[in-house]
Amino acid sequence: MSGSAERRRIQVAAPLPNTQQAMRRRNLSLVLHAVAAHGPLSRASVAARVGLTRAAVSTLVDELIRDGLLVELGPSRPGTVGRPGSALQLNERGPAGLGAEIGVDHLAVCAVDLTGRVRARAEVASANRDRSPAPVLAQLSALVGKVAAEAERDGLRPVGLAVAVPGLVARDASLVVRAPNLGWEGVDIGPGLRAALPGLPVTVDNEANLGALAELWRGGHDPAPRDFVHVSAEIGIGAAVVLDGRLLRGTHGFAGELGHVPVRPEGPACACGGRGCLEQYAGEEAVLRASGLSPEQATAQHPGPGGRIALLAVRAAGGDRRVRRALRGAGSALGIALAGAVNLLDPEKVVLGGALTPLAPWLLPALERELGRRLTDPARPGSGAVTVSRLGPDGPLLGAASSVVQAVLDDPAGFRDPAGEGEPTGEGEPTGEGAPAGIRGSDA
Repeated sequence: MSGSAERRRIQVAAPLPNTQQAMRRRNLSLVLHAVAAHGPLSRASVAARVGLTRAAVSTLVDELIRDGLLVELGPSRPGTVGRPGSALQLNERGPAGLGAEIGVDHLAVCAVDLTGRVRARAEVASANRDRSPAPVLAQLSALVGKVAAEAERDGLRPVGLAVAVPGLVARDASLVVRAPNLGWEGVDIGPGLRAALPGLPVTVDNEANLGALAELWRGGHDPAPRDFVHVSAEIGIGAAVVLDGRLLRGTHGFAGELGHVPVRPEGPACACGGRGCLEQYAGEEAVLRASGLSPEQATAQHPGPGGRIALLAVRAAGGDRRVRRALRGAGSALGIALAGAVNLLDPEKVVLGGALTPLAPWLLPALERELGRRLTDPARPGSGAVTVSRLGPDGPLLGAASSVVQAVLDDPAGFRDPAGEGEPTGEGEPTGEGAPAGIRGSDA
């Protein structure tokens, strides 16, 4: 990796004012991101990566250790000139992110440590469609409490909860503006969760957005794409756009509503009020109908969260011609809708995620064929433009928990361990050489 690319990877996400205190907070984040991306590392190695003096790094590392974010493992491997330093790594018993998902047929919660490892998880079947929000949130709060308690018994300290919802969520708010497949409209789910979980910061986001962020942070791509469209599904179809490593939210936070892009303008009516939307051809219930199954029949035959998708996958793998034909039709509709997005945005990749991943073997051929026919650049083939997420249906849940962890990495000073002793001393600042733009200062 080039030096400039290296520095981009460990830069903090959100700019802070250029005060001494803000510069220090940015430098704490630089150090923590460096260890997160490349650890275990010695203090000297961290200094070389982020462009700080060794003395400055030592001061910052001491603070991060005191706050429960880093731990020292002992002397690093020999083979370098000089006395071996102690290797640093993220604290696996420090802050943890809690993620939750409100699905149409399930509720799920997990706890993720700073290294990204899932340390606790719980999931229950729950028929949430057209159910009042209050009992759903009460059930979710109980599940969060159970997972948080398990994480705490494992030595973790939950510092926030992010909730994935299959609907439109107002930007920088917890208001679910519209979630047609839940039957919710104008529901602010934040206050109820905060009241039930006092002291735990709560954020809410669209499930497709969080699935895309999970793909960006932990999708296992080598190298990780910085420009991609992420398509996911539960009952409906959602999408999210990542450009230059950042989520595109739009003015109101509603970017990515691929499921309501019309693929056949005179097609059947959609719950959104339009006609011929992608969801009417590639949504779970549409595919079930085209396969000759009602949602109720499918649930009875394969109960539990994700059971209907699993049933379709089993039947398709078994050679069921009607199911395979329905999936080809869904893939074709996806290709039509995605061709417009690809032509407009020119992403590096299209990532198929969420509940669509088990059906990828039967969706992809038709999807890629439509892309190949409709892309404006004839030199860009449809085949190979689409990849299948390794995260599968867990993407939104993992993205929710990981968003809390990213917040810790981006501003570790905001997540100090109350058990830490003393106040930080010294003002470690970048030397200028090798430091990211906007984070330069004088040495301590």
